[in-house]
Amino acid sequence: MVDVFSGRLLVSKDGRSVDPEEALQNKVVGLYFSAGWCSPCRDFTPVLCDFYTELLEETEPPAPFEVVFISSDHSAEEMVGYMHAMHGDWLALPFHDPYKHDLKKKYNITAIPKLVIVKQTGEVITDKGRKQIRDKGLSCFRNWLEGADIFQNFSS
Repeated sequence: MVDVFSGRLLVSKDGRSVDPEEALQNKVVGLYFSAGWCSPCRDFTPVLCDFYTELLEETEPPAPFEVVFISSDHSAEEMVGYMHAMHGDWLALPFHDPYKHDLKKKYNITAIPKLVIVKQTGEVITDKGRKQIRDKGLSCFRNWLEGADIFQNFSS
């Protein structure tokens, strides 16, 4: 993930700047392309929230998983409102960072919501994260972990 967000800062839900190198190291990362105005996004975000909470707060040790939100909201205020109203305690690319356009191109984002699960290198494990969470629930995380080449004692 260092490659993907190199030289950038991410923001937490409470507005703090976060060093992506520290926050994303040795984790499976879900790049969540979404927006508050999008009804399918508002439908899926609570599902992702529950999935994230179960993996990070209800497993010991917490699963090596992080979500980075890439906003398609119309304004920074909309983005912050959406994050506060619906998001889990995950990270986001700052609204005004033009890099979101590069990410949308790189990961071929043509519609939202889209959850792309990536390795540390930024290489795609699956671009069907949303469907897999809906179909398989927590069990899909083990497949992502295997695809990510991160070895750790994680049991779901």
